[in-house]
Amino acid sequence: MTNPVKILAFAGSSREASYHKRLVKIAAMGAKSTGAEVTYIDLRDYPMPIYDEDIHTRSGMPENACKFQDLLIEHQGLLIASPEYNSSVSALLKNAIDWASRARGDIKMVGAFQNKVAAIMSTSPGSLGGLRGLVHLRSILGNIGVLVLPEQKSIPNAAQLFNEDGSLNDPKQQQDVENLGAKLAQVVAKLNA
Repeated sequence: MTNPVKILAFAGSSREASYHKRLVKIAAMGAKSTGAEVTYIDLRDYPMPIYDEDIHTRSGMPENACKFQDLLIEHQGLLIASPEYNSSVSALLKNAIDWASRARGDIKMVGAFQNKVAAIMSTSPGSLGGLRGLVHLRSILGNIGVLVLPEQKSIPNAAQLFNEDGSLNDPKQQQDVENLGAKLAQVVAKLNA
């Protein structure tokens, strides 16, 4: 690609040894294999208060919410690994989306998400692999203007999945997750050609 697509990769988990952080890095490798430029971030590095319109009105957007919003604007694609918390998305992920969806300066409401393409994935120690949370994430993203690829990955039995180097111990699963990242990069490239 002469102008490589830019993809932002992150997980909706704050845990240092998060399975989702490992998973999204695998997908990022797949995107990079197509020539895409991938930026991986850890949402732990962008702490934000719980969204409160009074805070927003009184003080504006917190600095980290602005930084996250700017990153979204700079990238055309999103790789998101989302843990399932009580059959939905994590508060960390939802809160980051809530702040970044707000209007700021020349940025319109949900402007940071408009014309973005996302690939979503999850894993879980349980048998459903976080699938129920992806249903909610797909709905949230779709409602704010993100095109979410129909392909997604939800992988069960996370506690037995990962090698020490962060790769998956099942070569087919490893390839499927890398392919999801590659597919995102290819779709973004076609849409922005």
